Amino acid sequence: MAIAIRVLSTVRKSCCIGSLHFLRNSRHFFFCKQSSSNSKSNPLLLKLLQVPDSRIKTTLDHEISSLRPSQLPCHFLVTSLASSSSNKAHLVLEWVLEKMLKENERDHNLFSELIFLCGKLQNVQLGIRVFTSMEANGVKPTSLVFNSLISACLSSHDIVTAFSLFEIMESSDSCKPDFHTYNIFISAFSNSGNVDAMLACYSAKKTAGHGPDLRMFEYLISGCVNSKNFEIADRFFEEMIISEIIPSVSILETMLKGLCKQKNLGRAEEFFKFVLDKRWDINENMAEKLVALYHEQGRVEMMEELLETMISHCPKTTGVLSRIHCGIVRMYAMLDRLDDVEFAVGRMLKQGLSFTSPDDVEKVICSYFRREAYDRLDIFLECLKSVYVLTKSTYDLLVSGYRRVGLPEKVDSVLEDMKLAGLA
Repeated sequence: MAIAIRVLSTVRKSCCIGSLHFLRNSRHFFFCKQSSSNSKSNPLLLKLLQVPDSRIKTTLDHEISSLRPSQLPCHFLVTSLASSSSNKAHLVLEWVLEKMLKENERDHNLFSELIFLCGKLQNVQLGIRVFTSMEANGVKPTSLVFNSLISACLSSHDIVTAFSLFEIMESSDSCKPDFHTYNIFISAFSNSGNVDAMLACYSAKKTAGHGPDLRMFEYLISGCVNSKNFEIADRFFEEMIISEIIPSVSILETMLKGLCKQKNLGRAEEFFKFVLDKRWDINENMAEKLVALYHEQGRVEMMEELLETMISHCPKTTGVLSRIHCGIVRMYAMLDRLDDVEFAVGRMLKQGLSFTSPDDVEKVICSYFRREAYDRLDIFLECLKSVYVLTKSTYDLLVSGYRRVGLPEKVDSVLEDMKLAGLA
């Protein structure tokens, strides 16, 4: 434990200079799990937005004073108010704290969540006030409460107080730093791009006897890739696999992003196929990143091979397959290989898939115009009718193209189709 303190103290000294952009905390706390999907129509929120700041607490007293602290829509109100009036959001938090103290609330989770919301507003002073008021009321803090206050400090760029709190936890008998505590620091340094500090906190966590976990690897790998420390990211990924922790989609996407940043198509493709072999989840963003690298290096044949692998391994991942199909069509179109375009489009449609972007459709249309293959273009558009709805930009492209080559009857036909589609 003492070694961990020394390591973190070293980090503290190295990080107190300069601004740090901290913490997109991954935890989601709710006082009341009230949906904010239609926040503009919430009567209480509308009242709070309309009244002056001086009447915020009075309005809350009138509207929701009968609710228990655990029932308060605190998270909803604070996050909804924050964008338009941070001061009103602060006043809501003050009112909640006053109510909790008045009613002698003893639930550590509620104090922890209140402190967390203070961090969301970057109001570390109020977070400290919540913490000290809780103690003064006879409620002893837990590691969870300490962690929330550390998060609030880091989100407010107050690294000195954050490390002071860590040292208090370390010397405590009942509130020792847990693996969440270390992850909070690792996340903060990952987001700020301070890889040295991030690695020091990782070492301190291991020294303290806390094992690896998925969230920690997400922070570590993201921090390394974003700061272009690709070799270190590779080592963490290997360590995660050895630890038998299945990587999240976020980790897989970050690793592929790093390989694409290095323009290493061979390794990127190898990694993608490795993920397929493991039958881990692959998302559309990953497919787009790999397709973009294929395009950049002009390797359509390799895309064809990947498509065959995808169909054999993951025939039901329609979103990913669509991205690869469209990437192949797009490259053939840019090369004006119309025979290959038509084969690729037919193959895609036969599998029940279609274009995902108007830009891809328009690239195909431009290829037909460049090759002056107007009859073949008609067939292409006819094939699309049952599976794809043309956008206004695509219709405009057709009109301008036909006008440019002097085909007025086709211009009239497209304009009529636009009217029928309600786009004229």
